[in-house]
Amino acid sequence: MCRRAVGPGDAEDGAGGQRGGVSQLLRTRWIPVGLIVLAVVVDLVTPHDVTSAPLLMAAPVAAAPLLGVRGIIVTGLVSMIVHAFLARVDGTFGWRAGIANQLTLAALTALAVLIHRTLRRQDDSARRARHVAAVAQRAVLPRPPSRLGDLHIEARYVPAESEALIGGDLYVVQSTPYGIRVMVGDVRGKGLGAVSAVSADLGAFRYAADESEDLPQLVNRLERALLREGGRRGGQQQEEGFTTALIAEFSQDLETVRLVNRGHPPPVLMDAQGRATLLEASEEAPPLGMSDLGAWSSPVDSFPFPAGSTLLCYTDGITESRDATGRFYDPVARLPLVFVRRARGGRLSPGQLLDMLIHDVRRHVGGRPQDDQAVLALHRAPAGSGPVLRDGGTAPAASPG
Repeated sequence: MCRRAVGPGDAEDGAGGQRGGVSQLLRTRWIPVGLIVLAVVVDLVTPHDVTSAPLLMAAPVAAAPLLGVRGIIVTGLVSMIVHAFLARVDGTFGWRAGIANQLTLAALTALAVLIHRTLRRQDDSARRARHVAAVAQRAVLPRPPSRLGDLHIEARYVPAESEALIGGDLYVVQSTPYGIRVMVGDVRGKGLGAVSAVSADLGAFRYAADESEDLPQLVNRLERALLREGGRRGGQQQEEGFTTALIAEFSQDLETVRLVNRGHPPPVLMDAQGRATLLEASEEAPPLGMSDLGAWSSPVDSFPFPAGSTLLCYTDGITESRDATGRFYDPVARLPLVFVRRARGGRLSPGQLLDMLIHDVRRHVGGRPQDDQAVLALHRAPAGSGPVLRDGGTAPAASPG
């Protein structure tokens, strides 16, 4: 069984946070004003027979997606006033260079208002769709409990597409008669078919986790359930549908975590000092739902889970994230460095650790994630430390009195 550990090492210099989208939006709202100013400058530095009217006409159109109706109308009126003034100064305010351009500016302003209202309706429709998607995500992939006994739990789901809040990644944590059991998985495919498969996987796990005495039995029941589901769907889902899955089981005293890995990225165990250890499977096994191609065992690997440790489970949206040079993200190498930089002598809550991981992956790829990311942190608090809160703080331990 291979276990690869990396210590904190030297912390990298922290980079400043990214600028918010609000300040960028405020800057872009000055574009119509910039076009009007540019039109004035062009008119003043060019001969009289060169007109800056096209720049003035572009101003209300540019305002359509950036300003409200009042702002668009004001931009159009200012453009008309500036054009009339410049034409008077040049002595070119006639039917062709004056009145016709004024009528064109008025028509473009009206068109800009129509464009703005169309964009507003589309934005409202997209907002409603996002709300529906958020409700669907909460129904299909509910938030795990924040605490089961002495195990503190946090989860994050980061979609690759900001408009698509649901996908094929999943996580579930459940207290069973045989201990706390966890599954993190990634179903093949995208879209509604993947969401349906996620729902089937979660239902199968919730039943099997309560009824199976050990992990091999649980995996076998999951396998049979996924094969039945694929048979009902037929087609490509029956032939090629599969789910990579990491299944974990904690002992009653939380001293040990047992893992079955079916084609999934191995988790990382972080101790209280920020050292990261990759918990690799002793034997490779294919994803769930592929038993028609052959029979495979489900080896169970056991690892110590000392107090103060955090088990980080994630999907391949983390490990397959590439930077500009094509280098994959390595959580075992990166997490200790970022941990030291962010902790600064204190302790990080599970939620802070996940946020730190997501932010570091975003920095690695230089923007939006390249694939959906589901991450789960399971933390065993040190004795006497008090319960870990969701907002990142720690409740004070009870006084002896």
